[in-house]
Amino acid sequence: MRLLSLPYLKAILILALGLMVLAANAQEVKWMSWDEAAKLSQTDATPKKVFIDIYTDWCGWCKKMDKDTFQDPQVAAYMAKNYYMVKMDGEGKEPIEYQGKTFKFVKSGRSGYHEFAAALMQGNMSYPTTVFLDENLKMLSPVPGYQKADAFLQIAKYFGDNIYKDKDWQTYAGGSK
Repeated sequence: MRLLSLPYLKAILILALGLMVLAANAQEVKWMSWDEAAKLSQTDATPKKVFIDIYTDWCGWCKKMDKDTFQDPQVAAYMAKNYYMVKMDGEGKEPIEYQGKTFKFVKSGRSGYHEFAAALMQGNMSYPTTVFLDENLKMLSPVPGYQKADAFLQIAKYFGDNIYKDKDWQTYAGGSK
């Protein structure tokens, strides 16, 4: 007794191989440290803007954004082309140098926070927060909260394609939907 006919087996095999090829070609997000991004911004002939994902280990929305937003093929491809992508623990312990100042971990209660994360988030310590910097490491904008892939890509393009230089966010967001 045959469970599946030969044409069905061929179709399943072709589908499985196709999915494996798609998975192999998926754009992988290449995260780097702050120090790596800062160095590249000074040494690359054509430096990119810097994107910083500020997270914590206990943040469920941060994990969801990692899985659903940053792994989206369109998001991953656009970000890899236009940004140095930095992952930063908002409660990290390592000192960070930025514009001649050393930012450190500050103990507060049972845990604490990193001064650089607090500065980038302008004191609004909510996670996740994503931060966009220009090629000279100057702040463009922090964006607090979870963002779905489509909404995030719209924000990333606003800064990455330099639209922010010509249009305010309301004009851009209202016209691009």
